[in-house]
Amino acid sequence: MIMKNKIMKKIPEGYKQTEIGVIPEDWKVNKLANVASLKARIGWQGLTTAEYKDFGEYYLITGTDFKNGFIDWENCHYVEKARYSQDKNIQIKDHDVLVTKDGTIGKVALINRIIKLATLNSGVFVIRPFKNEFFPEYFYYLLLSKVFFKFLVQLSAGSTINHLYQKDFVNFSFQVPSNITEQTAIAAVLSDTDALIEHLEKLIAKKKAIKQGTMQQLLTGKKRLPGFSGEWEVKKLGDLLYYEQPTKYLVKDTEYNDNNATPVLTAGKTFILGYANEEFGIFDNIPVIIFDDFTTANKFVTFPFKAKSSAMKILIPTGEDVNLRFVYEKMQLIDFPLGDHKRYWISEYKNFKIGIPKPEEQTAIATILSDMDAEIKSLEQKRDKYIMLKQGMTQQLLTGRIRIYANN
Repeated sequence: MIMKNKIMKKIPEGYKQTEIGVIPEDWKVNKLANVASLKARIGWQGLTTAEYKDFGEYYLITGTDFKNGFIDWENCHYVEKARYSQDKNIQIKDHDVLVTKDGTIGKVALINRIIKLATLNSGVFVIRPFKNEFFPEYFYYLLLSKVFFKFLVQLSAGSTINHLYQKDFVNFSFQVPSNITEQTAIAAVLSDTDALIEHLEKLIAKKKAIKQGTMQQLLTGKKRLPGFSGEWEVKKLGDLLYYEQPTKYLVKDTEYNDNNATPVLTAGKTFILGYANEEFGIFDNIPVIIFDDFTTANKFVTFPFKAKSSAMKILIPTGEDVNLRFVYEKMQLIDFPLGDHKRYWISEYKNFKIGIPKPEEQTAIATILSDMDAEIKSLEQKRDKYIMLKQGMTQQLLTGRIRIYANN
């Protein structure tokens, strides 16, 4: 009895304990199997890949067509009209919620203002909420949340599962506001945040495309900045950059921790592998270019670091008349064919020839491109901030910890 009272004291006023956690008193817990309007229908069981068409009018949605919560229509296959017409229950409608049941299970997509004629293959569930009982977008965000992820984890019991069976899926229990107005308000907040993130994504892509075009113009001399003229010299990269081996700067302790101070770098896509707790053997003669000798991948580095691999070369300008940022940007335009698994800098890459202007023009071009990178980075940081904000906000809104509408 004492233990029960202690547990009850932990539940805030206006909330209640349920089998799936603490939720507001005016919310309810539903199970998919008990809600007729949320019946999960399965796509075509007998459809073979031989029936997949590359062109057509009637789209076929498969589990590989899910992209960022929606359907990537440009990569869909098609089916004949007879297959599309055979089962009206799985002909896609606006506001349908789709869930993958095979392969990578639990991917979710919302059909939003659809203008396509589409049906499903056997790897996809369609859930069609009744709008007078469930707001479809609320259920969509619920399936994207930790609530559904936790259900899938419990279902797998630590093993890898490749199928989400209907008999299991219908036992998914979830919390929902009793008032559809609150469901709508929650979905609207999350949808507005998604729209903002999507806007930033498109803006970032646009800025990157503009930078790429500017690079092609300025770094090749096709377009000259005001005040600059004269022929560019052609020089080998090896005449502009010398290299230092990373031997003295290799990390010893690979137990990385974000609370440590020293970044450990790779020239590959990951770039920062982690942060080491080492205060010795740190390269600080910056800026430099780090170069993967086996893949030719490279990064421009402006902060002290340690290296992970001896295959990295640290590239340093040979003199003050070489603007390192300019040379780095020129390297991004190099289409270098990889062959055998070997070290490339000494054997081939350093002999690659590039056109290079006088130091003042190098600096002017490098400054423009650097400023464009700074703008892109600022937008990416803003986007990442909103993504993190949405993750936290989703959990708070879908559990009722934050109320934006109360049924008074």
